[in-house]
Amino acid sequence: MSERSLLTLSDGVTLCVHAWGPADAPVTVVLVHGWCLHRRTWHNQVAALLKSPEPPRIIAYDARGHGRSGSTQRGSATLGQLGDDLAEVLRRLVPRGPVVLAGHSMGGMTIMEYAHGHPVEFAERVAGLLFVSTTAEGTAHTQYGLPPRLAALMRAGETLGAGLLARSGAWRPHRALLPALRPAVRWLLFGDEYEDAALKMTIKSVGRTTLRSIGGFRTSIGEQQRLDTLARLGDVPAAVLVGDRDRLTPPACAEGIADALPGTELTVFPGAGHMLILERHAEVSAALVGIVERARASTPGERHRRVKRARRAGAIGRAA
Repeated sequence: MSERSLLTLSDGVTLCVHAWGPADAPVTVVLVHGWCLHRRTWHNQVAALLKSPEPPRIIAYDARGHGRSGSTQRGSATLGQLGDDLAEVLRRLVPRGPVVLAGHSMGGMTIMEYAHGHPVEFAERVAGLLFVSTTAEGTAHTQYGLPPRLAALMRAGETLGAGLLARSGAWRPHRALLPALRPAVRWLLFGDEYEDAALKMTIKSVGRTTLRSIGGFRTSIGEQQRLDTLARLGDVPAAVLVGDRDRLTPPACAEGIADALPGTELTVFPGAGHMLILERHAEVSAALVGIVERARASTPGERHRRVKRARRAGAIGRAA
């Protein structure tokens, strides 16, 4: 059975939330989607978790300005705000017990912002992490699979276009325009092999994103630097997945995350692109189920040690 509900955040934005699994499960998995996507891109992983021997509680939601959630103000189209939104979702919908956070693309960056802005709360609650096709270094490694000069031109055009879209309000791309996006979405987001249904879902997701969000989040995404935050997280069970044909967050991004986060398992999928959760959904699901099993086996003592480290790091930061 699944449950869909609306959650009104403290600033008035309403999030569309979907939940599955037993409410009293010992572990809750929260799935955070990518930029210009929505919660349904995780549908394969939801199905796999529900088929596991001990299904966890699962929560997925549409970020502000995406899917069926309410639009965001231009000044709130930032990763920092998304990190605060995740904190509020956890406090209100998962007030107790360990959680596993899984983030794809911007969703992974959202999790890093939550860890940065709420370090003690993160240490108290988070028992496992899955980062899929994401980065902690903004666009430092983004070359779109192009030679440097062409990549620089494309980045300039993308930045200009994003600025214009950010001022376009809460309108969404017209349905008649979506088929024209197919070649660009296929080239930018997918690797060598993909199912047509996956490409159609991705294009429909773009159509459910406000123009303000398509353009507004671009600056924050490009500027984020959170390797230091990851390095302070300690020994939380984690896995990082990336495709070697990912044009937005190439393997160098995943390698940076794995190097910063001790004990992280790094997997690179040959021939896969940025939409790894759809292109290699069985492998991503298996990795997520594995993280949930490790989180279920973690002890309160391990989380207590992480909390002590988070408090100590916070004290050092204030002193500096």
